[in-house]
Amino acid sequence: MRATRLVSLLLLLQTRDRMTARELADALEVSVRTIYRDVDSLGAAGVPVYGEPGHDGGYRLLDGYRTRLTGLTADEAEALFLTGLPAAAAQLGLTAATTAAQLKLMAALPAELRDRAGRAAGRFHVDLPSWYLRAERPPHLAPIADATRDRHALRIRYLRWAEPHEISRTVQPHGLVLKAGNWYLVARGGEQFRTYRISRILDVDVLPERFERAEGFDLASHWENYLDHFDRRRHRDTAVLRLSRRGLERLPELLEPALAADAALPDDPVVARKTRTGPDAAGWTELEIPIESVEAAVPGLLKFGADVEVVAPEALRAEVVRTLRAMTRVYGL
Repeated sequence: MRATRLVSLLLLLQTRDRMTARELADALEVSVRTIYRDVDSLGAAGVPVYGEPGHDGGYRLLDGYRTRLTGLTADEAEALFLTGLPAAAAQLGLTAATTAAQLKLMAALPAELRDRAGRAAGRFHVDLPSWYLRAERPPHLAPIADATRDRHALRIRYLRWAEPHEISRTVQPHGLVLKAGNWYLVARGGEQFRTYRISRILDVDVLPERFERAEGFDLASHWENYLDHFDRRRHRDTAVLRLSRRGLERLPELLEPALAADAALPDDPVVARKTRTGPDAAGWTELEIPIESVEAAVPGLLKFGADVEVVAPEALRAEVVRTLRAMTRVYGL
């Protein structure tokens, strides 16, 4: 375990030039004291690693030093061909680069690893978009990706849901995210970060001026926080439902994941507080779920058919009744 950590520490310094003890500790998930001991061990083994004091200091390798400890294990070789990125790379305009990189990697692998990686690529396929949905192919993705890589500001014309629907903004692109087949741009305007669905960008101009990325910005962490806040902002209201046994069983199937996780089944101890009463003698359970709005909730509740009854709010109950009456008129009932 320690030998693996020493190799990882060495490769981190080789790829990132300079890192503080705290940065190394966070990356390797160990204490700072452990990093001090590991650096001493590398030095004793003849690795030219040294520390620089001061605010901008840290550990680094002697200029020009490169380790040959970059061999891949069999599992690592397989993982590189199971990333699910070829389709995404094609949308970014990187098909040729991806193909060339895979060929170079394959040629560099020992024969036994080359065969195993090739089998993995031929037997496992990652399809990212959801069922019944086609992946978007936004026309402006490639220039936005180039600007994000090269730190060029963008002038975008964007179509949003709120009024005014069409807006123009100058933004600093900090990252691109592929979510369920859809591309999103995370960009800073002033001191605020916003998320833009790239298929709703009507026009884009790559500006000549370059920008400095926000210090400490981490795209993965930002996106995780964005999703959490997005669901909280969206589901501001609640509804009380009565569900049959079959309705309870179909919660994960018929509700979107954020709602199903919040409502869950009544025997889940984490969310048992959501259960108000039941199950009663007939097997019906009353529980509370978050909803976005009355209008948005009705289509999802109709999927349950006769296995759900809206108890509250009255506006939602009335809208379901109105919809059902309209449906009976269509069918002449």
